[in-house]
Amino acid sequence: MALLSAVKGKLISVIGDEDTCVGFLLGGVGEINKNRHPNFMVVDKNTAVSEIEDCFKRFIKRDDIDIILINQNYAELIRHVIDSHTAPTPAVLEIPSKDHPYDASKDSILRRAKGMFNPDDMIANRG
Repeated sequence: MALLSAVKGKLISVIGDEDTCVGFLLGGVGEINKNRHPNFMVVDKNTAVSEIEDCFKRFIKRDDIDIILINQNYAELIRHVIDSHTAPTPAVLEIPSKDHPYDASKDSILRRAKGMFNPDDMIANRG
């Protein structure tokens, strides 16, 4: 596991299906803190929405996590909780899963970013 990140850096957490979590764990993202809480949650068809919501809220409260990656189809299930998270960290990034492609129109972070910029201003600044 990533020993150096536990000493100095912050963690990436993952809420996703088994394939997504395994991929990130093989990439070295997995970590268990001093309280024996992992920074990932594997969601399957038997996982209750309340469990996903509780895990997301736990990740937001942890001071050792700076990025939360969540499969977009699970983010849709807890959209009200994600939309209420307005702090800059941890950043919440919605990612596709093997069975559910990414849909930019559902991504709350992308919608917020689009609201910050006017496309006409971008064109005017080019010339």
